[in-house]
Amino acid sequence: MMTRPFSFYAERIDPSLNMARFYALEIVEDLFGTVFIERRWGRVGTTGQRKIELLNDGQERAEHITRLARQKQRRGYLAK
Repeated sequence: MMTRPFSFYAERIDPSLNMARFYALEIVEDLFGTVFIERRWGRVGTTGQRKIELLNDGQERAEHITRLARQKQRRGYLAK
């Protein structure tokens, strides 16, 4: 059973480029106890795309999420 859920949500909005994007990361546990990372991205106001990644080690999960969040922030996404 997972004790601490984690989520990250950021947007990049630039009206001059007609850009309104979002990026979301979340650690999710299914009904069988499998813990995975769910990544979602797309245009703000849409469902966007979704990718699920299974990483067994909690430390590996944390490092992966931190790396992805920093990458998006370097590209101009602002955390909400």
